[in-house]
Amino acid sequence: MFDLIVVGGGPAGYLAAERAGHAGMDVLLIEKRALGGVCLNEGCIPSKTLLYSAKIFDYANHGEKYGVTTTGASIDQKAVIARKNKVVRNLVAGIKSQMKANHVTIKEGLGEIVGRSDGIVQIKVGEEVFEGRNLLLATGSEAIVPPIPGVKEGLEAGYVLTNREILDLETIPKDLVVVGGGVIGLEMAGYFNSVGSGVTVIEMLDKIGGPTDREISEILRGNYEKKGIAFKLSCKVTGVKEGTVEYEENGETKSVIADKVLMSIGRRPVTTGFGLENIGVLVERGHIVTDDKGCTNVPNVYAAGDVNGVWMLAHAAYRESEVIINNLRGRRDNMRYNAVPSVIYTNPEVGSVGETEESCKEKGISYVKSVVSMNYSGRYMAENERGDGVCKILVDPDHDRVIGCHIIGSYASEIIIAAGMLIETEMTIDDIKEFVFPHPTVCEIIREAIFALK
Repeated sequence: MFDLIVVGGGPAGYLAAERAGHAGMDVLLIEKRALGGVCLNEGCIPSKTLLYSAKIFDYANHGEKYGVTTTGASIDQKAVIARKNKVVRNLVAGIKSQMKANHVTIKEGLGEIVGRSDGIVQIKVGEEVFEGRNLLLATGSEAIVPPIPGVKEGLEAGYVLTNREILDLETIPKDLVVVGGGVIGLEMAGYFNSVGSGVTVIEMLDKIGGPTDREISEILRGNYEKKGIAFKLSCKVTGVKEGTVEYEENGETKSVIADKVLMSIGRRPVTTGFGLENIGVLVERGHIVTDDKGCTNVPNVYAAGDVNGVWMLAHAAYRESEVIINNLRGRRDNMRYNAVPSVIYTNPEVGSVGETEESCKEKGISYVKSVVSMNYSGRYMAENERGDGVCKILVDPDHDRVIGCHIIGSYASEIIIAAGMLIETEMTIDDIKEFVFPHPTVCEIIREAIFALK
């Protein structure tokens, strides 16, 4: 009998298992594919490894702007992939080590929910059946494969890729078409553009970056277009053939050459195939319904991570799992989403947290804004020749508090947490002005934007 059974070994699952095991609970962690889940094996970490290689390659090719001249720089795609695989292996080994250190039992295979009796849940893995007093569902998400003519055949033939396959691509395609201008699509578009592919991004919306603040997304698109990436916005892909992608623009059918096609139109929670129906867990619009403590409608059954469909980011999954374990241990805790940061690891980076101008207008929230050039930061200017990044701060004028921050520029991913803390702690603008920022740093841009408020 286990105190907690965790189904899914991604960020939500393995962190919950680690925290629970550390607290002295008897924990079983079930993973059908690989510890670390999508994030570690075919998402967050592999893509950042590739993007860092591309950044170094960009520096080598454009060092003359900074007084550095190089010749003969080239990209070795097989070596890039080999290094990515090494990083993943090391991190997976680290997770296994943490599980062992916290006395977590690991079972490889599909965890199928058999039923629930007297509050005890039965889970089957292969021919073995395990029982647990509490169950955490952390089954994650999967790439959406749209019913576009030719996509299924392309996936089978290998010229259509999802995020999983493109991160193992050992050859650089001459022409890559990215279907979807969200985070994954933009990051991969940036990588393959840097290493030599001709890249076209086709997006149904009239902007890239999904919910990213429109002003920020337009700056990012401008940067990408200068690098040679083509964007087809407000366009719908209607067919995929080997070597060609067809799309509709303003009612007219057009096509673009494509050696490879990345399908990147989003992800959906994994809620089928493992017996949710056997214990009556409520699923709505494809995701498991949870409250702010991670509870489902079934007592002692919880869900965290992408499967709950709330905020499909690894760092949100970490916090959700911590909330669940804290409450299981008797420490009252709840999940809050108003200050969860989002990052697009493009070059330049985009960091966002809180409300956007668009969301404020949709919700009827009053706001004032401050938008300052990143060139107000001496370090940013020293490291970015002709950089056009900005920092945008949104403030609730009635309570004099920050409600949103959006940054495009170097180190945005590292400094956006500071803005998130300002939102989470509800500090007033006058209180923030008393902070002393280290100089010269790019994070000083937050101080500049605060003092620029009218």
